Amino acid sequence: MKKGRLIKTRLYEQFARIGKSLDSPQRLELLDLLCQCERTVEDLAVEANLTFANTSRHLQILKASRMVESRKDGVKVFYRLRNREVCDLVCDLRELAKKNLAEVEQITAEYFKGDSNLRPVTLQELRDKVREGVIILLDVRPAIEYDNIHLPYAKSIPLHQLNDRLAELPQNIEIAAYCRGPYCVLAQEAVDFLRSKGYKAWRLEEGVNEWRESGLEVGEN
Repeated sequence: MKKGRLIKTRLYEQFARIGKSLDSPQRLELLDLLCQCERTVEDLAVEANLTFANTSRHLQILKASRMVESRKDGVKVFYRLRNREVCDLVCDLRELAKKNLAEVEQITAEYFKGDSNLRPVTLQELRDKVREGVIILLDVRPAIEYDNIHLPYAKSIPLHQLNDRLAELPQNIEIAAYCRGPYCVLAQEAVDFLRSKGYKAWRLEEGVNEWRESGLEVGEN
């Protein structure tokens, strides 16, 4: 075999390692969760509705392909993305699937309902309206994700706390709820609940990663 062909074969074998590590809906979801912040194996298992053993196995595969890295703190093991490019890859993969696979639109249309998907302003206009107090930007992700990074001026009320903390939201101000991005269901559930209580609310499709990709600043702790 010629040296040039041997080099190409070896290189594409390495590229294929990344592709093989992504060949699992569970691993893609774990990467999507890690785009938000570092998490323990236990937390990831709960969020992804997996057993601890399965979660650990998937994370080990991702670690072997250098997509994630881990650290120990006492008895707990924390995982994080190896670099920002991993999250960019997950977002690009979603966009490619959306453009090429009609099934993506069909599945999302079954859940995300009508005008609750619509954003009546641009992201820049939304930022200004939130800053002026005209719109409340509501982050319904778990607090650990908000504490790591969030949209500017956003108020954090995790979805499971929304009923108990409803009094914190004035009914005379429009609410834009967001979570982890266009395919996260938390914001839709928040919008449905808020509307049932008489609030004017809508779902912001973009999450932190999409907001940042638009060139807008984010809040980091």
